[in-house]
Amino acid sequence: MTKIQTGKSNPTVQDVARAANVSTATVSRALSAPERVSEKARKRVSEAVKQTGYVINHTARNLRRRQTSTIVALVPNIGNSHFSNILEGIENVCAQKGINVLIADTRKPSMSRSKLQTYFSNNNVDGIVILDGDISVEEMRASNLNLPPLVTAGEWCEDPDVPVALVDNLKGTDLAVTHLIECGHRSIGHVSGLLTHQPGRDRLNGFLATLSRFDIDQSKAWVCDGDYSLESGQQAAEAWLALSDRPTAVFCAADRTAFAFISTLHKAGVSVPRDVSVVGFDDIDVAPYYVPALTTIHQPRRAIGSSAAHHLLALMEGSRPDARISQLDPWLVVRDSTAPPRT
Repeated sequence: MTKIQTGKSNPTVQDVARAANVSTATVSRALSAPERVSEKARKRVSEAVKQTGYVINHTARNLRRRQTSTIVALVPNIGNSHFSNILEGIENVCAQKGINVLIADTRKPSMSRSKLQTYFSNNNVDGIVILDGDISVEEMRASNLNLPPLVTAGEWCEDPDVPVALVDNLKGTDLAVTHLIECGHRSIGHVSGLLTHQPGRDRLNGFLATLSRFDIDQSKAWVCDGDYSLESGQQAAEAWLALSDRPTAVFCAADRTAFAFISTLHKAGVSVPRDVSVVGFDDIDVAPYYVPALTTIHQPRRAIGSSAAHHLLALMEGSRPDARISQLDPWLVVRDSTAPPRT
């Protein structure tokens, strides 16, 4: 059989995936756990390995079996209490098993994707928890066939081999919007989260779905794009102030966004909830102490972290979680930032 020339001295798993016309994840499974893929896929990958001249790094595989008793959590902003609470849940479970948790702040300039990949390829950890929705599992697998087990916490992942632990965002959004409607509001706006991430899309879709359920025209709803940040809350408030027909209530996709939204309105002489009601999502630690105390959706972040850790430990021990997706229930916490609309 003629070897395919890839233009590289060392063919990669991407080359194998292209030759076999399958995903890199399928190549990884076919080579490391062949019983988990179909016979047809195994044959295609086997042929592609021969064609490309790809060489499996058995030394790295053997090193991977040496337990380091350490996992790493990839966090986009370690200063955000939302993530620190999830980490607390992860660490509590791991401490009971004698597992150390390293934390990598993925948004630091020094923590590049290539640096992370190099770290993983050196077999320094036994597992990875991903809290950053911008990290692509597919890209990680393509760059390193010998990745340790992966799980995500608070974020979605399509890969069927990656367990997921997150809150039921659709249910939480329905609770928030239903509360505003039951307060008497019919003109309700939404400041979204990151729409490149599944949780942000779920909160937007849930917002629109709840409006429709109460026969409120969703096509007329005010929606302002955000990214969960304080800055997006300020920008949304400025956009709200510029409206000629302002919604009497606003659901923000994150508490941080809601705080900046309320603060910016306050500086403009607009009172919450007298002039507009505001609901957040997360119930971070400062929410009860903000002025006004924020009505919000409680996200059981420590339980999310705990669930993700249990999933990862199961994978590290060679078993599979009972269910790939753990979707935890949120609940509504009513405080001072919501009230009936002024008549």
